[in-house]
Amino acid sequence: MHSLLLPLFAMLAYALAAGTILSRLFHPAGPALKLTFSAACLGLALHAISLSAALFTSDGQNFSLLNVSSLVSWLITMAVTLTALRSPLVLLLPVVYGCAALVQLAVLLLPQGTQLLQIDQNPLLLLHILVAFIAYVILILATLYSVQVSYISYKLKHKALSMTSQLPPLMQAEVLQFRLLLIGTVLLGITLLSGALFTSDWLGKQNLHKNVLSLLAFVLFALLSWGHARLGWRGKTAISLTLVASLLLTLAYFGSRFVREVLLSGGF
Repeated sequence: MHSLLLPLFAMLAYALAAGTILSRLFHPAGPALKLTFSAACLGLALHAISLSAALFTSDGQNFSLLNVSSLVSWLITMAVTLTALRSPLVLLLPVVYGCAALVQLAVLLLPQGTQLLQIDQNPLLLLHILVAFIAYVILILATLYSVQVSYISYKLKHKALSMTSQLPPLMQAEVLQFRLLLIGTVLLGITLLSGALFTSDWLGKQNLHKNVLSLLAFVLFALLSWGHARLGWRGKTAISLTLVASLLLTLAYFGSRFVREVLLSGGF
């Protein structure tokens, strides 16, 4: 019962945080951010406690698909919340908190699988996993920022400026978007390189799908970073390449595991 209460209350806290933003999204005074962040911080705390209990077991670290999804969700939610304390992100907050609530709902409803690792006995594996997670989270944040930049640009072009007080300046958001993109791309490259060097079956049948898609995503992210720096790529070109690369990377990180752990086994 205790293991169910934590994700339940975390889900409710995230839902409250998303609801407080959406209910006053177009209000002249803006959302009630104190209530939003209070609910979000409560959700993050409960989420962290629940996740740590599921992830770290007496037999090792359980990196099942559900636990990995929950961990990525927590990292993204934490990063966006911390960023929102200093920069207006009202467009991104309800999306992030809503997705975090859905992940907690999945934790409640779906059976928990098992994929044990002994990462504490393998420092290189631990470092590889950490860099991979950080790269993915940063690149997803860059993707979210690209969506926000596209929305701000659209509103400015059509002179629909009713939410300008709740949005960051276009140039500020765009600069942060491409900084995140560059950092995430470098970390993704390090992840691929370390995997190729330290994994004996890097191109084996079990890892081929993941690594080929990750490599394609890296090429697109690197191409966009180069195109922005050298050719000034932005706007529709930037968001299109970012979305496609993020989709490829998500399929690489979760696609094969979803097929293996859900479709083939009938559960997580």
